[in-house]
Amino acid sequence: MIESHLPLALAMLFFAGSHWVLSHPLRKPAVKALGLNGFLAVYSIIALVALILVLIMHDRAPDGPMLWNGYAVLPWLAGSLLSFTAMALLLASFARNPALAPRNMNGLSTALPQGVFRVTRHPMMFAIALWGISHLIVAPSLRSLLLNGGLALMAVGGARTQDAKFQALYDKEWRIWSRRSPFWPDLRNLGQLGWAWGGALILWGLITALHWLLAGIPAGPWRFFES
Repeated sequence: MIESHLPLALAMLFFAGSHWVLSHPLRKPAVKALGLNGFLAVYSIIALVALILVLIMHDRAPDGPMLWNGYAVLPWLAGSLLSFTAMALLLASFARNPALAPRNMNGLSTALPQGVFRVTRHPMMFAIALWGISHLIVAPSLRSLLLNGGLALMAVGGARTQDAKFQALYDKEWRIWSRRSPFWPDLRNLGQLGWAWGGALILWGLITALHWLLAGIPAGPWRFFES
């Protein structure tokens, strides 16, 4: 069993390791040698190749056995709720996110968190983490643990290293922002996502429908429409 999943484990290790190395220790020398656009091109190519390798190894790995019946109503509802929330966090993360536009850190220490940043200062990372956990709940196998659990760990670890990087680069601005916007999602403030819930409903419904049409597995709400 372990041997049959080893290629997937190695592919995930390469995916996570290359992402971390290029994002942190090699970023400065690579940008200096290649220029920002050249670095981004190389980074994107390596990330894409690594992701394709992961997906191929995931497809080849054995599917079971399952720890529980992920198709039962309770785990399916839990997984669906988490994936829907992940979609809302992802959509909201594109609006006024200082982590996506670090040049705009000046004055961040005087800003009060609004919207998604009252939930977490890393909405995109936790969207990925929740997406991975949701799929692990409905497919509780070793193959799923390596892929979806690995993605969730990468996302949370990436949020921590991003905190450390921005703290080193921007000191006071990021330190004060970090005190005002929580790291772990504050579920009490999910209502602050506002418009993102509506957008998530449309996109989540479309993605889960495509999941059924392309993969033959009725995801999300479509599970209850299966004949």
